[in-house]
Amino acid sequence: MKINKLMVALFAGSVLFVSCNNDDDSNNGPQGAYDNGILVLNEGGFGAGNASVSYISDDLVLSNNIYSASNSAALLGDTGQDIGLNDDLAYIVLNGSNKVEVVNRYTFTHVATIESGLVNPRYIAFSGGKGYVTNWGDGTSTTDDYVAVINLATNIVTATIPVAEGPENIIAENGKLYVAHKGGYGYGDSVTVIDAESNTIDTTINVGDVPGSLEVEGNRLYVLNEGMPSWAGAETAGSLSIINLYDDTLAGTVNFEGTVHPQNLDIEGGVAYCTVDSDIYSFTINGTDLPAAPHAIFSTTAQGVYGVYGFAVKGDHIYVGDAGDYTSNGEVYIYSLDGALQNNFTVGVIPSGFYFNE
Repeated sequence: MKINKLMVALFAGSVLFVSCNNDDDSNNGPQGAYDNGILVLNEGGFGAGNASVSYISDDLVLSNNIYSASNSAALLGDTGQDIGLNDDLAYIVLNGSNKVEVVNRYTFTHVATIESGLVNPRYIAFSGGKGYVTNWGDGTSTTDDYVAVINLATNIVTATIPVAEGPENIIAENGKLYVAHKGGYGYGDSVTVIDAESNTIDTTINVGDVPGSLEVEGNRLYVLNEGMPSWAGAETAGSLSIINLYDDTLAGTVNFEGTVHPQNLDIEGGVAYCTVDSDIYSFTINGTDLPAAPHAIFSTTAQGVYGVYGFAVKGDHIYVGDAGDYTSNGEVYIYSLDGALQNNFTVGVIPSGFYFNE
């Protein structure tokens, strides 16, 4: 559930292999019905219990509701937030259900359910045989947020790491965990660095307002800051913070032109991509230099996209998830890198994530 986008909806009136988290593992030969293709996480409506996963094969065949199809019509749960791919398993984080469903990533048959120790779970990462899930806790409290530590051998939460309010995206790199504090129901401006071996906090790095996306390229961590929205009372523009991974210090900041609020950072082939409302932006990553200001390369408005919800870039294609009216089945659009529409599919409600499954 992307809180800022739901708030936009309320204010308004109410090809292809990819992993948004780059946490996929390669295997030789087909492993099951859902190998060699793209998994699309459909968030579903909060409280509706209609989260689902769609699959698009490498020969462009769509299969919807693959969790139900593989598990005797069982429902996945409420509000699909993230999928983490680790070895032969997929860990599906369900925010509204306060659980993680573990399935075989190639057959989607159920393996385990992790419920105890999770409160308002958000995103998952893996390091050293452990899973790490960010949790908001009680949304009305600013002091109960934490990262849950899962023993992957037993699928049990064995520890919690208290952190600042609103831990959101999390990424593992070189034995450390980097947690972006988007702010939960508030607005954050920091990244927490956790030692994955000891489960202790190393340091906190101040970045821009509302850090929402994390991507590693080379020896740098790129943090896309969305900026404070207009309804927050003190609107600020989005920016890109760059962190040196060798010493966890801030290398610099790149500001977006105008008061825009970028989202959905992804890096492919030395080029960084993100979205601003219905537009796709890009900028080149230049090693140790700061990149130039991001610029728009094309718009998705011709397809009627109100604002890009799910997003990823892989190879020569850009993938966009359109939530539409947030209650009907959404659309996935596939573009070339210069914005030519290649294909589209009708998937589940609120397509929010793309995950490369090979």
